[in-house]
Amino acid sequence: MRQIVPFIWFDGQAEEAATFYASVIPDSSVDHVERMPDGSTLVVEFRLHGQPYRAMNAGPGHPHSDAISFQVDVDDQDELDRIWDAFLAGGGTPSMCGWLTDRWGVAWQVTPANWGELMAAGGDAEASGRAYQAMMTMVKLDIPTLQAAIRGA
Repeated sequence: MRQIVPFIWFDGQAEEAATFYASVIPDSSVDHVERMPDGSTLVVEFRLHGQPYRAMNAGPGHPHSDAISFQVDVDDQDELDRIWDAFLAGGGTPSMCGWLTDRWGVAWQVTPANWGELMAAGGDAEASGRAYQAMMTMVKLDIPTLQAAIRGA
């Protein structure tokens, strides 16, 4: 086995979505577009932060669900804000606790790269509880607010 590649079904927007994702996520590219005889897009091979993906235009009948989402780990609040705002542009829908659905209905989580460490709060159960409670009030995650909650501020 060489690798496992996420494969996303779209209803006519595979190339548009892949091109958009590659423009938002660093170290990303659209690598290959397989076209039908009429010139329309069938399959798009692309990379997001070096990870391969494939997307196919296969028609309606299989809407996306947040039961499967893609988590984007970011280094800081500025990067979180940039990616969050880009994914919401054009018709995305925010959810809770760092989740959103983009304009194509694909679910994403935009979270700090140190998410696990942040929520564990160095093993301090009370601080971890405060961080968790703060996170539960958020739509887009706010890293400084989470850090303040851990400190008890």
